[in-house]
Amino acid sequence: MSNAFFEPARARYIASNIATLNWMLARPRLHGVYLNTKQNPLTLVDYGPEDGWRGPDHIYGWIEGRGLEAVVLHAEALRTLDPDLAGRLEAAAHPLASALEDLRAGDGHAYFAYDRQMQPIRFLPDGTPVAQMRPVDIYTYSDTFVAKGLVAHASVHDRAELPRHLAALRAVIEAIEDGRFQMDEKIALSHAAIAAEIDDFGPRMIMLGAAGMLVRAGLSDVASGFADRFIAHIIDRHFDPATGLLRNAPGLDACNVGHAIEFVGFAFDYLPADPDPELVRVLERILVSSVELGLKGPAIRLVVSASTGQPMSPYCPWWSLPETIRSAALTFERTHGARVLEIWKQADAIFFEKYWRPEAAIAYQCLTEDGPIDYVPATPDLDPGYHTGLSLLAAIDMIGRRDDAFKPE
Repeated sequence: MSNAFFEPARARYIASNIATLNWMLARPRLHGVYLNTKQNPLTLVDYGPEDGWRGPDHIYGWIEGRGLEAVVLHAEALRTLDPDLAGRLEAAAHPLASALEDLRAGDGHAYFAYDRQMQPIRFLPDGTPVAQMRPVDIYTYSDTFVAKGLVAHASVHDRAELPRHLAALRAVIEAIEDGRFQMDEKIALSHAAIAAEIDDFGPRMIMLGAAGMLVRAGLSDVASGFADRFIAHIIDRHFDPATGLLRNAPGLDACNVGHAIEFVGFAFDYLPADPDPELVRVLERILVSSVELGLKGPAIRLVVSASTGQPMSPYCPWWSLPETIRSAALTFERTHGARVLEIWKQADAIFFEKYWRPEAAIAYQCLTEDGPIDYVPATPDLDPGYHTGLSLLAAIDMIGRRDDAFKPE
């Protein structure tokens, strides 16, 4: 099979990841330890204290947990290719892991946003910070991301502490399954808020992202303890056979196609070499349908209607494209589908032509029909190598496995 696409893509992904990681490591740490990606992607000007909730006075636990996972996994991937960068990534990972563990030590939780004194806060609609509620039995995405980051770090650097971090990961899994997980961290954490939320597949999908990492760390039994169940739950309750989409909640018209694409990538990252053929077929269909119906206008829309197939949002966030690259690469590895390869090439072209800013080694965060816009879907911090870096890393690895398979004996 021709390398006309694969080898240039692999080289581009490696170069992009290295550039972003070098950019991130060159920036001054927040509080001397936290990753600092607080830059406006349109102007390339750093956010300052005058920018309020976007500025350096606020730390986002969500981002720092993601960043720890990304830094650890990239350091491992680059150990031979770029030993100097790998060493600098490790040097950043160790104090970050200690800081995140200290944050979680108080009550067993991580929080979305922290103030200058590292106290958990949320923001009122006018931007005023107020103390976040801290119910001990409620878990959030911040708990998920910090738990994943600390497991990643311990699995490489401190195996003796791994059981303790795995227990924290299991606590989040249990909360997801017994109704103690709150998705919206921008409001007060409470059981009433959980009761008002839809039955979205997001919490299971995000946690599924830990499964492949656990398998590669020699912890397949831990991964299989939840991953198979999560995959089955999402397909059984959210898959719409008529359209091939995943509904955000059973019976709901809205479909976050980016999350569906991400789910496919996480599932294939975890599944063994010989998964159930019917499961492979369904996962491939979710990918293809999500891209075909989501790709309207400049890129992949945030939300699509299951009933009409039309976009329900003007926003095209950057992260859906690298997630499509990962999912298409891992799907193509299993199915060799021509349409899947076309989707991979399409996502690659859109991302690097419309979103990627090589002069800054970052991406525009969001496009609409009118071009790049100042839109913050979750946190104002830029991606710390998570959505973009880890997605491209999965494609890099897949191309490497493909090349090894085609080498003569």
